[in-house]
Amino acid sequence: MTLAGDDGRQESAEERADRRWTDLLQELRVAQTGVQILFGFLLAVVFQPRFAELGTTDRTIYVVTVILGSSTAAALIGPVSYHRLLTGRRLKPQTVTWASRLTVLGLVLLFCTMCSALLLILRVALHNQVALWLVGGMAVWFAVCWFVFPLWAIARDHGQDATGPTEP
Repeated sequence: MTLAGDDGRQESAEERADRRWTDLLQELRVAQTGVQILFGFLLAVVFQPRFAELGTTDRTIYVVTVILGSSTAAALIGPVSYHRLLTGRRLKPQTVTWASRLTVLGLVLLFCTMCSALLLILRVALHNQVALWLVGGMAVWFAVCWFVFPLWAIARDHGQDATGPTEP
């Protein structure tokens, strides 16, 4: 049975789930690559000679960053495991829903990991409070790019649904 989806497509629930799963996989490929590079860098840092020179605060930031990075990797790799374990059980729509939720969680964790890694790097590089201001500015920029713009687009779209388009 083919139904009109929420995006105007004529597709069954299974076809919609397949399409959304493919879209999600493409998104995960981008995010996972970034996480793997960042996490690899973080794992290598502890083996560098200068690591021994870090103070207690910077070591704590490092540990928090590594934990955040591994949590991010788990959340962004989780959808693949979820899909693999549920394949063939006719749960594709539920799989896509839960995989999407894990992906959003992974993005939030990636946001935290990026900010924490920046804090560590900038504290070591600058040795002053400017690092906090720079990280704060970057955190705002990440939040705007990753969360505010998409939420703004959703809100704008819902406003147009009720009143019609506002632009030609």
